Amino acid sequence: MIIGICIGSGIFFKSDNVLAATGGSIALGVAVFCLAAFAIVFGGISFSELAARTEGPGGLIAYAETFVGKRFGVAVGWFTIFGYLPSIVVVVSWAVGIYTCILFDIDAGIGLQMLIGGAFMILCFIWNMLAPRFAGAFQNVTTVVKLIPLLLIAFFGLVFGDPLAGLSQHGSAAAGASLAWIAAIGPVAFSYDGWIVSAAIAPELKNAKKTLPIALVVAPIIILAIYVGYFVGVSSFLGPDTVVAMGDGHVFYLAEQLFGPQFARVVAVGVVVAVMGTVNGLTLSFVRMPYALALSGDIPFSRYVGRLSRRFGMPIASGVLALAVSAFWVMLHVVTQTAGLLPNSDVSEITIASSYILYIVLYVRVFLLWRSGEIRSRFKGVVAPVFATIGSLFICIGSMQNPAFWSCLAASFAICAAGVVYDRFKHKPTDS
Repeated sequence: MIIGICIGSGIFFKSDNVLAATGGSIALGVAVFCLAAFAIVFGGISFSELAARTEGPGGLIAYAETFVGKRFGVAVGWFTIFGYLPSIVVVVSWAVGIYTCILFDIDAGIGLQMLIGGAFMILCFIWNMLAPRFAGAFQNVTTVVKLIPLLLIAFFGLVFGDPLAGLSQHGSAAAGASLAWIAAIGPVAFSYDGWIVSAAIAPELKNAKKTLPIALVVAPIIILAIYVGYFVGVSSFLGPDTVVAMGDGHVFYLAEQLFGPQFARVVAVGVVVAVMGTVNGLTLSFVRMPYALALSGDIPFSRYVGRLSRRFGMPIASGVLALAVSAFWVMLHVVTQTAGLLPNSDVSEITIASSYILYIVLYVRVFLLWRSGEIRSRFKGVVAPVFATIGSLFICIGSMQNPAFWSCLAASFAICAAGVVYDRFKHKPTDS
């Protein structure tokens, strides 16, 4: 599931953004991919220690509440439900619309692209609420399908391209001299994101305390290997300038150059399915998130949101709330893209950076668990959280290159503050 959520949109959708930020330097792009994986692998090791000591639903929300405090858990929950997850769901749904239009040679703007992507997003919410077994099966199938075009393009791009020459090119002098390449961290972080949301289904896993920690460590390493192979393959075969010029359509152009127009269509279908799998994986987690917060009454209408359907065994009201929030973010995304408020970026990249700031608080708690003797391994209790913190700070610094970073960060923390205020107001004693 982690591989299926992470792989499927970002690597196709953001490779051109990475090369644009690095001035065409493939080597710098690879370095950024490795640095982001560094943050996630050690973050996964750190979170695996929290997962092994947590019971009940909620994933990240449960970790925040259990190991930091109730108010911090509410803040993280509100940010996840009203900022982080919907922004990612909407942007990946937009990618479904983009690649569907490219597949059928439709010259479309963001309006039609978002209409197509939004329709699929709604479909994902419906079957994740009413047919969760089907949603899980769809996730597994798309994970396998999406690896086919990635591995094919990586293999043939590396074989018929010139990766050694590409890696030796330094890109534009301006990018290297001004450290503008740091802006590539935002798109790369988007490519990896989604790994932590898998913790939301921990209560539904068999032997979660054993399987989830393994998945949180192994999956990012596999993803890194696939990403670097694809990125180097496509960049060395087409050349960085062509990838940047082709934008999101570079994957189809490369497939056509490698396999001819007919088989390129097959690859194109695989890419569309890959992105669909990412949307499904994110909604699979999202429909459960409001329910987790409603169990303790920390979200409006908790009485309804915290109910499980007797017929479907799923929190239907929770899924409806998640869909409504996503619909709001659809409008926000269309406005920011139409107005050009986030150049070479989108609404999800800064919410992702904001999430890494919240992760740092939990990494500190892992270190304190080691200090108290509850975690005995120095590697898991010291090395992992320290390196995870360094990696998170690196991602945040990269996202600061976005001109809208501070305003979007303020909005993210305003959502957290709203959750805390709601929680305090809810528990405020009333006059008799």
